[in-house]
Amino acid sequence: MANARSGSLATILFLFVFPAALHQGASQEPVVSQNLVTDDVSVVEGETAIISCRVKDNDDSVIQLLNPNRQTIYFRDMRPLKDARFQLVNFSDNELRVSLSNVSLSDEGRYVCQLYTDPPQEAYADITVLIPPGNPVIEAKDEVLSEGNETEMTCTAMSSKPAATIKWMKGDKELKGKPKVELTYDRMYTVTSRVTFTVTKEDDGIPVTCIVDHPAVKDFRARKYLEVQYKPEVKIMVGFPQGLTREGENLELTCKAKGKPQPQRVNWLKVDDDFPSHAVIIGGDLYIENLNKSYNGTYRCMASNPLGESFDDYVLYVYDTVPSAEPAAHDSRAGEGAAGPVDHAVIGGVVAVVVFAMLCLLIVLGRYFARHKGTYFTHEAKGADDAADADTAIINAEGGHTNSDEKKEYYI
Repeated sequence: MANARSGSLATILFLFVFPAALHQGASQEPVVSQNLVTDDVSVVEGETAIISCRVKDNDDSVIQLLNPNRQTIYFRDMRPLKDARFQLVNFSDNELRVSLSNVSLSDEGRYVCQLYTDPPQEAYADITVLIPPGNPVIEAKDEVLSEGNETEMTCTAMSSKPAATIKWMKGDKELKGKPKVELTYDRMYTVTSRVTFTVTKEDDGIPVTCIVDHPAVKDFRARKYLEVQYKPEVKIMVGFPQGLTREGENLELTCKAKGKPQPQRVNWLKVDDDFPSHAVIIGGDLYIENLNKSYNGTYRCMASNPLGESFDDYVLYVYDTVPSAEPAAHDSRAGEGAAGPVDHAVIGGVVAVVVFAMLCLLIVLGRYFARHKGTYFTHEAKGADDAADADTAIINAEGGHTNSDEKKEYYI
C-alpha cells in the first residue's frame, strides 16, 4: 500500500515538474479534443474566475489543469501548485472545476485542460482580465455661456482594459463626439472624447452627460449642467379690463420680464407721445384711471441686462361709453367690429334695387312716347298729300272728317 502511494506521488511530481516533456511526446500524435471541452473566461480584476474541464464520455482517464506556463495546477483532485488562490470546486469522472480568486492582470493567458488518453487530449481556456476605467471626468471650455455661443467639452476614461467607448447626451438628445484612444506603458487604454455644440437659452440648466461603456462596469457616467445667460424675455399681461377699454374705465397692465441674469427693473414709456401725467407705475405694474380717447397710443415695457434689451408693446384704443340699453354681451371687439359692415351691405343692396327699377321704368316710358309721336306726324303728312290745295290740307289736318279717327292723341 505504501509502495502504491509512493508510486502515485512520484507520478504526480513527474507530471508537475516535467509536463512539457510529456506534452512534447504527446504532440507527435494528432490531437483529438472531441471528448474534452472547456470555456473561455472573462473576469474583472480582483474577482474570481472559474475554470471547468469537462469530459463527455470518460473511461477513467486522468484529468489535469495547467497554467499558461504549463505548470500543473490540479492533477485529479490534488493541487501540486502552491498557490492558495486556486481552489477545487468540483471533481468527478466527468469534470474538474477550479476557482481562481483575486484575479490580477498577471493571471491572464491560456490555461490547458489535459485528458490522459491514447492519444492524449487537450482543450484551452483563455482567461481575459477586465480592468474598469477610473471615474470619467468632464472638462468644459467655458463655465458660463451666452446664448448663441459655441462651447467645447471633453470626457476622459483612464486606465482601462479593453479600451472604453464614450457616448454624449445633452438632455435626451445624443451628441456626436470625437474619440481618441491611447495605449499606456502598462498595457492600459485611456480614451478621451471631445464634443462641440452651440447653446441656446433653452439649454440653461440642461445636463450634459458623458456615458462610459465598458464590459467591466455598468451605467458609468459623469454629468455637468449648462449655465447659459440670455437677454430678457418681456411680456405685457392685461389685468383689467378683460375686453374693450371704454371711456371712464381704469386700465391695469403688468410687465413680466425674465432673463439671465434677471433684469433688476423694467421701464414704461409711451411710443411717440408723452406719458399720461396721472399714470401710476409700481414696479412692473402700470395703472391709468378714468380713461379717455386722449390716452390712445402704444405703451411699451422695456427690460435689459448685460446680454441685451427687449420690449413688448400694448396698443390702447379707448372706445365710447356703452349705452345703457346695449346688452353687455355685445361689449366685445369681435361683436362691435362685425355689426357695421353687415348694416351697410343691406342698405346698399336696397338702394341698388330701387335705382335699377327706376331706370327700367324710364326706358319703358321713353319708348312708348316715341312710338305715339311718330304716328301723329305721319297722319298729318298724309292729310297734306291727299288735299287739292293748301286750305283743304289744313282742314284735313285740323279737323276733317276723313282723318278724324286717325288723329286721336292719348296722354299719360
